[in-house]
Amino acid sequence: MHEQWAKIIPKVKGIYTQVEPICTALEIDHKHCDRSMISMSFRGIDPLFMYTQLLKEAFLEIEDDDATSIKELVDYCRLHNAASPATLEKLEREYRHHPPSWWYTGPFFIYSMLNHGLRLMNVDVIMKMGFFIRHLHKHIEKLHGEQQSDKPTNGSFTVFRGQEYNNQLGTVYTNMGEYSKALSSYERSLEIKKIALPPNHPHLTVSYNNIGNVYAEMGDYSRALSSYEQSLEILKIALPPNHPDLAASYNNIAVVYRNIGDYSKALSSYERSLEIQKIVLPPNHPDLAASYNTIGAVYDNMGEYSKALSSYERSLEIKKIALPPNHPSLADSYNNIGSVYFHMGEYSKALSSYERSLEIQKIALPPDHPDLASSYNNVGAVYDDMGEYSKALSSYEGALEIKKIALPPNHPSLSDSYNNIGSVYYNMGEYSKALSSLERSLEIDKIALPPNHPDLASSYNNIGNVYNNMGEYSKALSSYERSLEIKKIALPPNHPSLATSYNNIGNVYAEMGEYSRALSSYERSLEIQKIALPPNHPSLATSYHNIGSVYDNIGEYSKALSSYEQSLEIRKIALHPNHPDLARSYNNIGMVYNNMGECSKALSSYERSLEIRKKALPPNHPSLAASYNNIGNVYNNMGEYSKALSSYERSLEIQKIALPPNHPHLAASYNNIGSVYCHMGEYSKALSSHERSLKIRQITLPPDHPDLASSYNNIGMIKLEKFKLAYCNTVELNDLIEQHTKYDEIFTEKSDVILLQQVETFPLTLYD
Repeated sequence: MHEQWAKIIPKVKGIYTQVEPICTALEIDHKHCDRSMISMSFRGIDPLFMYTQLLKEAFLEIEDDDATSIKELVDYCRLHNAASPATLEKLEREYRHHPPSWWYTGPFFIYSMLNHGLRLMNVDVIMKMGFFIRHLHKHIEKLHGEQQSDKPTNGSFTVFRGQEYNNQLGTVYTNMGEYSKALSSYERSLEIKKIALPPNHPHLTVSYNNIGNVYAEMGDYSRALSSYEQSLEILKIALPPNHPDLAASYNNIAVVYRNIGDYSKALSSYERSLEIQKIVLPPNHPDLAASYNTIGAVYDNMGEYSKALSSYERSLEIKKIALPPNHPSLADSYNNIGSVYFHMGEYSKALSSYERSLEIQKIALPPDHPDLASSYNNVGAVYDDMGEYSKALSSYEGALEIKKIALPPNHPSLSDSYNNIGSVYYNMGEYSKALSSLERSLEIDKIALPPNHPDLASSYNNIGNVYNNMGEYSKALSSYERSLEIKKIALPPNHPSLATSYNNIGNVYAEMGEYSRALSSYERSLEIQKIALPPNHPSLATSYHNIGSVYDNIGEYSKALSSYEQSLEIRKIALHPNHPDLARSYNNIGMVYNNMGECSKALSSYERSLEIRKKALPPNHPSLAASYNNIGNVYNNMGEYSKALSSYERSLEIQKIALPPNHPHLAASYNNIGSVYCHMGEYSKALSSHERSLKIRQITLPPDHPDLASSYNNIGMIKLEKFKLAYCNTVELNDLIEQHTKYDEIFTEKSDVILLQQVETFPLTLYD
């Protein structure tokens, strides 16, 4: 009877009289059920989609107008912000140019939107995409027929989307900063496509581009360039000469050239991309705005700030027409315009642009979006340059807090934040805190980046800056040389960043008094800059400035003056007339005249420097303190001690507001005030000032720093003179005792005289 039930009733699968056989059968059926619920994957990973047959028959029977259906889908997507305007325009314009499988497997919204709608049974989405489901089904049937036409069997075939899954996984890993995993995913996707597609199929270019993107993030620019160029070669064969995808490839290649400092090639590639876009796109298309933006970035790197500003403003104009008023892309434009103003030294305009960018982002983005962190970072950079260090620190820390929430713990962007915080502490003279932040930045870079990534070189460079200011020159030199080693591997031989390393190595040698080595390093820096940069780039002005400082220190004042004047001429061409770097040039020219004993010329140059700084900087910026200090030096040399004292005290007032209480610059000011008091004969005040200078130096400097030796020398000289004077007074008193009987009155009269007039103390010049 049991066997009859099994034959009559279809739901009865078997008859069992023992437990063990039924358990075995259930286990087999359970596995079958599991397999039927899991989509097949090349890597055994659960994909983020599942195939469904719901509504299939109904959709395949419908016949409607494709043009109307496409327009309805595009309108629906615009209403719900389902895709970017550029993608929707591409879909509406080019839908018939590509097969449905191309749209489904490509880097568009079609796949995610369709499968999301099917999973959630979102009827609106399914109805809007019904025409696409029908087209895709027919296309798959056609492909199946073509593939099976020469085969004797009629077995079923399965469509996989594994290559796109790997692409998506690679994107996730890239955003997390896990570049090796991203690379593995993208390369797996490429392998699948190479098997499934002909050798010059456009889909291959997506993988080559993604692989290039990862290599670019890793700082492996030669491999990035190779991947991008492979992509471009395929597109040149597969597509018409002015296809938008070619513009994208030229853009990617330009990014690499920009990163390796080859700005002329970068500009050429960006302009080729723009030419194509002008032909195929409407005049106010967002992609044109993106191209003007990237061209502006190259001009910014080249120091051609007026051209950069023009390009960025053209980009912004297009975006204002094409996009809603609070679109995040407008924030990017305001940010870039702020960057140019920042480099031009127009800090109020830079701050205004950055704050406008931040306002838009607060409306358009969630509160912990990484782009907000970037804006806080930029605002912090302006405050840092303006000498408003507490505000800078607050902005940088705000950026760091957002990144800690939004990003994984060892993401390279966190390294940038720790680096920026370290730079503020460095400017504040809090070198131990600066070193701590910069070393945390370096730790993250070592975990997140390959061993020869340029960002590691930057970290070593910044650590070297701190050691240099701490007077630990061997450690500074070691850090700078490690930075240079990495750059030599990672970058082309004439990259501007190598010039920066040679410059900083020269700074250490100059501090150590090894002026021939310093000069050699500075000249190597200048050679690279002459090759890599336009003739009036501000970085060349910096190199001429540093060469001038060496000649100044070795007493070759005419050569020093010539170098400083070359630096000034470049800055007059490249920079705004009230840029702080112009003030720096006038300051250094004043130093040479002061050393040459031409006090009137020195005073004129220092006062010109001060005028610019009063216009360009906030009233308590440390650079103003440096100007007042150096004016005080001239008055001191001229013997106008009251004016010198007034200038030194004004310098000290600013430093007390702008700097932490134990900053080395305060020690220099107390030293200089002590020098004036010595010349004025007020020796007790001189001793007090020198002792305050020594106390600060004992806290902030290593025990063998030359400035400590200077302080001990000044105090020792004063005490030695006190001893000499006391001895002279004793001799004089003995003579008086022999001649007079009013011993007590005479002793009282002379005991107030404790110091001689001549004490060897020297005023210090404050450098910027």
